[in-house]
Amino acid sequence: MKLRVFVLALTATAAAFAQAQATSDTPFQVRYASNLNVGDSVINITNTGATGANLQSGTSASITGSICANVYAFSADEQLVSCCSCPVTPNGLVSLSARADLISNTLTPAVPTSIVVKILSTVPVGGSCNNSAAAVTTATLAPGLAAWGTTLHAAPGGATALTETSFRPATLSAGELSRIGNLCNFILANGSGFGVCRSCRLGGLGASKQ
Repeated sequence: MKLRVFVLALTATAAAFAQAQATSDTPFQVRYASNLNVGDSVINITNTGATGANLQSGTSASITGSICANVYAFSADEQLVSCCSCPVTPNGLVSLSARADLISNTLTPAVPTSIVVKILSTVPVGGSCNNSAAAVTTATLAPGLAAWGTTLHAAPGGATALTETSFRPATLSAGELSRIGNLCNFILANGSGFGVCRSCRLGGLGASKQ
């Protein structure tokens, strides 16, 4: 059975909103990571190739069918602590560590032990994903995003356990689209470098960073 692509609903009123329908191919997905003071949570992201592909492969956003995976990490009190953008080629795989990449260089002084991670996929602009997390629009939303979170956490008896769950497809309002873009733009414009999470690394990672 074919996966449904997202449906974008637009109205012409001042209260217009864009809503990405919550299917398994939605460009907007959400997951949380907790107990980061005890263990790590790793995000693995791939591109299903929904926007097309050719025989060429590589890591550049200029490859046909590439998407930009725009990642936003929020603390429990709703502050954006980091954001970044990563190109993902069709069938490619990239990863981020919550501890090493998302909360190691936060904009806020306090380092959160739990975060909400939102990923928004867009088409590259000019063959690039540079700063795309701060410039998201309804016109650049792209299908093809698939993401999983692997978490290492404490288990009874002093043991550790691994769990892996997929990111949850979510609806996207115009207000949220504008909010995350503006917050990320503030981080980038700040110029200090704080709040800019590290670039995705190639390949998948487990919670033990292996």
